[in-house]
Amino acid sequence: MSTLTDPPKPGFRLSQLIYDTRYRSITIQVIALVLIVGALWWLVNNTVNNLNALGKDFNFGFLSSAAGYDINQTLIEYNNQMSHGRAAMVGILNTLLVAFMGCVSALVIGVFVGVLRLSKNWVVSRLMAVYVEGFRNVPLLIWILLIGAVMSESMPQPRDFRGEDATTSMILGDSVAVTNRGIWIPRIGFTNSISGEEAVAPIEGATPVASGGADWLLVLGTFALSLIAMRFVRMRADKIQHATGERPKTWYQLMGLFFVPVGIVLFALGAQIVTPYLKGFNFTEGTHLRNSLIALWVALSLYTGAFIAEIVRAGILAVSKGQSEAAAALGLRPNRTMNLVILPQALRVIIPPLISQFLNLTKNSSLAIAVGYMDVRATLGGITINQTGRELEGMLLMGAFYLALSLLISGGMNYYNRSTQLAER
Repeated sequence: MSTLTDPPKPGFRLSQLIYDTRYRSITIQVIALVLIVGALWWLVNNTVNNLNALGKDFNFGFLSSAAGYDINQTLIEYNNQMSHGRAAMVGILNTLLVAFMGCVSALVIGVFVGVLRLSKNWVVSRLMAVYVEGFRNVPLLIWILLIGAVMSESMPQPRDFRGEDATTSMILGDSVAVTNRGIWIPRIGFTNSISGEEAVAPIEGATPVASGGADWLLVLGTFALSLIAMRFVRMRADKIQHATGERPKTWYQLMGLFFVPVGIVLFALGAQIVTPYLKGFNFTEGTHLRNSLIALWVALSLYTGAFIAEIVRAGILAVSKGQSEAAAALGLRPNRTMNLVILPQALRVIIPPLISQFLNLTKNSSLAIAVGYMDVRATLGGITINQTGRELEGMLLMGAFYLALSLLISGGMNYYNRSTQLAER
């Protein structure tokens, strides 16, 4: 009686690393990893040797030394005796400010123009096409310089608001002043500030107010908690709707959560509106929006908004025409159809390229140096490097900041993109 036995398995051979598909991918990855590590080692070693040849070392100690220069716009306390690290933080906050403002306004402009480009009114659609083609085909730097020049040369001087011979006046109930030095708008001050900042009377005899950062952190924190609570209310309403088929009324709860908590905090802090007024040769109090900020913000918004408009138009056209016809058959008006049927579906097409536009806007904000806006490029990547001679460290820090910011924006938008995708069953 014969028995069958399995044939002996062949041993491992080095040739399998190349010719066997089971090992080939691993071999390629290992080789690529070795080459990348070797290239990085060579780059770092070469950099260190060159620094040694120049009598330099690699460290970030310069961040703790006194900056010695002023910054014309600050969101946090700063003076020229503070450190380069503090100056870099001021520049970072200025960059975040213009990037946030630009993304919000560009999105609003892009959605508005993208929808109007599909209007059946020939004049409206052509005007929107002129805007899109005009802005996206002219370099952004030119728009920044042009808007900056218009603000500086065409707006009235502060002295034109003075006395009986005034040739111009403030607008919106004497609360906003538009001048060639920028725009002054009202600000919110706090009479019961928790920041420890000394309260100052905006006008002689008026109630002293402060504008401490801690007060605004409390307000923003309260608002964030309100948004989270509103989300739970919506989730509860969705759960009830899925279970019973009827959606409970939540508008009064949402309105209460949106306004009441923040209103209570503002009331407790003694919030007051402080309007700007002319004092001496310039306006004082209120919030001063410098021409550099306005030029950069408006140019970034209009330029990026033109690209977003085309993205929105393409997203709307990607939605089947049958969706509009079905909505019309149900009696929905065109504006309701756009808001409730077309745009929610178009978002699945719009969001991925929209992420790239937000990233481009954020990085394009580095053109602020053309109009003197003190962002991170002007502070850490400009004056600090020139004063300390730490070019490599400064550029690495600035690159790391833009990389981290871009990844944060991309991650947040990708999370929202996943939430809008159709759920497979």
